Amino acid sequence: MDRRVFLAAGFMSGVSTLLMSEESPAGKGLSEDNYFLIEAVQQHMFPGGNGAPSAKEFQATRFLEEAIVHPSYDRDIREFIFRGAEKLRQREKGLFLTYDKKEKEQALRAFEQTSLGSGWLDRIMILSLEGLLSDPIYGGNVRQSGWKALQTKGGEPRPSTRYIEL
Repeated sequence: MDRRVFLAAGFMSGVSTLLMSEESPAGKGLSEDNYFLIEAVQQHMFPGGNGAPSAKEFQATRFLEEAIVHPSYDRDIREFIFRGAEKLRQREKGLFLTYDKKEKEQALRAFEQTSLGSGWLDRIMILSLEGLLSDPIYGGNVRQSGWKALQTKGGEPRPSTRYIEL
């Protein structure tokens, strides 16, 4: 067994235990594999530092998943996100999570050269930025970390409920 395959298998078996906990948001729409793949992509895009929160700190993946599973979210875009994550996972033979920073950058740059990859990375970036800058009531921008990094505050009046009922 190749070292990367062994590490990936070990990582995923450990993660599956975490997913069984009530605190984990995975399972609301994304498969476990795609949830963690998107989380790794977002963390690569938003590593944090210099006063900016990382994707994990502002809970970008939780925000993304909650946004795309909402009934008002465009189902074609939702399917595009699922399809793009699956395609990246397949291209990298399930090893993306084991890659170091340089390998992730190379994989994402190569994926960006495809029509699916370019649009998918754009959409992940847009949803991540929405999570960074939205009101914390929607699940991202934890502790107003995005607003604090930009030395701003959200709009007033702030929302009192998560979603508008349709």
